[in-house]
Amino acid sequence: MIAVVYSGSRFADWRLAEKNKIVAGFKTMGINPYHNDERYITQVFNKNNSLINYAEKLKKIYFFGAGASSEERKQTVYHAFKSFFKYSRIFIEHDMLAAALATGGNEPSLVGILGSGSNAAFYDGKKIEETNYGLGYILADEGSANWMGRYLLRNYLSETLPADLENKFVGYYPLDRKQIMDKVYRNPNAALFLSSFADFVAEQKDHEFVHNMVQEGFNSLFETYFVPLRNKHNFNSINFTGSVAAGYETWLRQTAKHYGMEVGVVIKEPIHNLLNYYLNKN
Repeated sequence: MIAVVYSGSRFADWRLAEKNKIVAGFKTMGINPYHNDERYITQVFNKNNSLINYAEKLKKIYFFGAGASSEERKQTVYHAFKSFFKYSRIFIEHDMLAAALATGGNEPSLVGILGSGSNAAFYDGKKIEETNYGLGYILADEGSANWMGRYLLRNYLSETLPADLENKFVGYYPLDRKQIMDKVYRNPNAALFLSSFADFVAEQKDHEFVHNMVQEGFNSLFETYFVPLRNKHNFNSINFTGSVAAGYETWLRQTAKHYGMEVGVVIKEPIHNLLNYYLNKN
């Protein structure tokens, strides 16, 4: 039996399979070694009955997660998995590799993640090229749900939201300034709070302010990451995974066209393609 896990900061998507048949599929809280230590990760496992029941039957586990980029952070995840899944071989990789495998298999490509956070890279068909990207929700994440949450809150607190949008926002979220500041600056899971406004933004996507906000984020994403990657590797097409990429696919394709590029495959949740990829290898 194998397990494939794809984790963002909010949720981790799991598929357990044996002999090309899915045995279990579920979500747990996200596993991100930037924010979570071994103890927290083990607690996530202990709260899920499927993981408890199948722990000794799993032979291989393929984990792909946001934050699992350096060897140190990979080891944090590895030790937590190994202490719980004692009879499994554990493979820990960055979510960028998952995006590449899910959207293009072993084909070289430019790859983007655009969901709770955002990132970009070149995949040569075997590995992700190391970059200085992926700076997280404070310094980067352009165009992502985190980025939109920051943008929305900044304008709300500075009283620059259009009146009709502000009224809707207050109706959805009865938060005062102190509550917002505490959740952003004192909450260890501030990234989750910021991305929690994604549904509201999606519902208001026809509003001019929201459209301009999303477009600004996409422009920044392309100018900061994809244009330099295109120039370096001479690739014009980008494959994307993530909820924002899927939810705003038309706008994303229009933005790519504006920069002389094109969007290829867009997948909201890469877990299904990842599972098929590893079922074919086992």
